[in-house]
Amino acid sequence: MVYDVLIVGAGCTGVMTARLLSTMNCTVAVAEAKCDVAMGATCANSAIVHAGYDAKPGTLKAKLNVRGNALMKELCRQLDVEINECGSHVVGFGDEDLAHLKTLYDRGVANGVPDMRIIGQEELRRMEPNISPEATCSLWAPSAAITCPYGITIAAAENAATNGVDFYFNFKVTGASMAGDIHYISNGDETIAARYVVNCAGVHSAEVAEILGEHDFPINIIPRRGEYIVMDKICGDMANSTLFVCPSERGKGILVSPTVHGNLLIGPNAYPIEDADDKSTTAEGLEEITAGALRLMPSVNTRNAITSFSGVRPTPNIYDFYLKNSDQVKGVVHAVGVESPGFAASPAVAEYLVSLLQDAGLELTEKENYIPTRRHDGNHKQFNRMTDEERVAACKANPAYGKIICRCETVTEGDIIDAITAPIPANTIDMLKKRLRAGMGRCQGGFCSPRVAALIAEHSGKSLTTVTKCGGGSWLVSGRTGCED
Repeated sequence: MVYDVLIVGAGCTGVMTARLLSTMNCTVAVAEAKCDVAMGATCANSAIVHAGYDAKPGTLKAKLNVRGNALMKELCRQLDVEINECGSHVVGFGDEDLAHLKTLYDRGVANGVPDMRIIGQEELRRMEPNISPEATCSLWAPSAAITCPYGITIAAAENAATNGVDFYFNFKVTGASMAGDIHYISNGDETIAARYVVNCAGVHSAEVAEILGEHDFPINIIPRRGEYIVMDKICGDMANSTLFVCPSERGKGILVSPTVHGNLLIGPNAYPIEDADDKSTTAEGLEEITAGALRLMPSVNTRNAITSFSGVRPTPNIYDFYLKNSDQVKGVVHAVGVESPGFAASPAVAEYLVSLLQDAGLELTEKENYIPTRRHDGNHKQFNRMTDEERVAACKANPAYGKIICRCETVTEGDIIDAITAPIPANTIDMLKKRLRAGMGRCQGGFCSPRVAALIAEHSGKSLTTVTKCGGGSWLVSGRTGCED
């Protein structure tokens, strides 16, 4: 089969583009090096739907952030993904910061960010009672929001799959060739043929550009790692909105933010690294983000931390996204250096990339039988989001919903079976964790992981010894197990 479009990379940019193309009459495939969608920067970021005041006016970042902010809210509602339109504060500490806030305000006005205000200490403390007493002012942007970055990406991917998009996982692009107008993209064992290729490979996008045939590619990617700490839900109401410090050249700085699941998130720092896949955390880094969080909110207590993680962002050697049809290779479109606010902008980036495909010659018409829900039956509501009446009905219809597997997050056996049999089947511990939050609570999977693994084996036809945490060789058990007797 020759696809109309092959997208390389299943982060938020690639998946949003696939979902948008799935509303049209064309054939689409997504090739992802890892075992699931949202395995790179999309899985490990601040989860902020940025308002759009930070980017310099006239840049793609500025244009697509504000447009993406509106589209992201609409998409979350359409696919029933939690979103909290809590707004954000850029907090200032004195006159120098106040001058910077005025600059950000002016940028926001130029970019079309609605309803911003610079507020003083008294109003800031009314809105955020736990803010540092040394904070003197803030830039309040009510259009900012928070959601689950991998949650909306998974939902969009399932929606795309329901509408005919094919996903190829564990497909790391190692070679590419052309015959006529057809691209042949290989991982060494398999080959995918397509008329157009969209490069959305994140921290590896410059490498993929070289593989696709770009010589002297003008964009270099600097992998920049940021570390985070997740606090227990008892801390979730300490902040009512996302709290930033004034940004610097290294990024938007260390923040304190609620999450849509009721936790408190602090971080990130930002350091260039050599290995783009190095997602380790360091004692020094966690101390740094703790100190940064305490500056904003002195009552933060990291004794309530339940986990830490890091993500790697694809920082380009330019101060903007690089979204462009290739000058050297026909039918190749690049989405390179899509760093922050790349998640917030991703639905608008998808629109831009589709327009580039059309400029390159792809003819598109709207699909009459497009299915707007995640699955054909529209069923994707999880037990922990149901009303009491819905829970009673679900348990009567299927007793598996009455069996709680993850007590911390109230995830049932029915939820897990649904995810294992979804359009993109969840067949690893971490795939279920991202979809259902099984293992994301206070015990971090200490109680539920063995039962989750057993359910994966039972409902996907695997041996328990082949069930992994996150693909590859991350097995949970080895040797003969009692449940296989």
